[in-house]
Amino acid sequence: MSQIVSEIECPNCGAPLKLSPGEIVATCRYCGYTSVVGANTPFQLEHSLILNEFDATRITQDLQNWMRSGFMKPGDLAKKSKITMLELRYLPFWLVPMTATSNYEGVLERISPPTTRKGTIQNDYDWLVLGRKAAEFPTREYKVPSEGKIPFDFTKIEPQAIFLNSELDSSEAILHAKDEVQENQRFLLKQEVDQVTKFDTTFNVEKPTYLHAPLWFARYDYKGRSYDAIIDGSSGNMIRGDIPQTEFKMI
Repeated sequence: MSQIVSEIECPNCGAPLKLSPGEIVATCRYCGYTSVVGANTPFQLEHSLILNEFDATRITQDLQNWMRSGFMKPGDLAKKSKITMLELRYLPFWLVPMTATSNYEGVLERISPPTTRKGTIQNDYDWLVLGRKAAEFPTREYKVPSEGKIPFDFTKIEPQAIFLNSELDSSEAILHAKDEVQENQRFLLKQEVDQVTKFDTTFNVEKPTYLHAPLWFARYDYKGRSYDAIIDGSSGNMIRGDIPQTEFKMI
């Protein structure tokens, strides 16, 4: 990892804040104060924590059970694979509540004769944005649990866990959310028209929530190749797991 910036102090208690280059939202490990680095006026950011409910032993068992289930997996996957990496990471997310209203005009060409249509698509979203710029994470496949969320408390973070600060502030998270919601609205529009002639979206955005969530990142080897998996530390659900290709033989 890049060199740690160590000369920044917590604006609340004065303790040193450990930040990696690019991180702009910092949480003090001593008092739990969360703030935006470089803000003209220090202010505390509302911060939530989703609790981790599983240890490494249980996650390993769940991963092996996942390997045994499903007809798409090799029959010897659990027996012949070896877990080479298992890490608990607390990732930063922004949950952006918004209402998106898209007015459209277009042509429905799948029927004859083609007809002109116009209308409105309106949806409410709680859009999840990962607070890391370069990292890849399946945010659309991860659902923030409604239970197990508490005001941030650093004493609930396991000593061995990797804790990552956000590289996005709330305004950047809102911009990301708007872009992605607009694409989702445009995708939904395909159900209404085949050719779009006009498409405008307006947003009503509420205050984003900053939170950290526990995710277990695993890597396993199977027949000389490595595969990755991500497991929700709150529910134990598999968020994403790479599956080796199965060789089908003709009978």
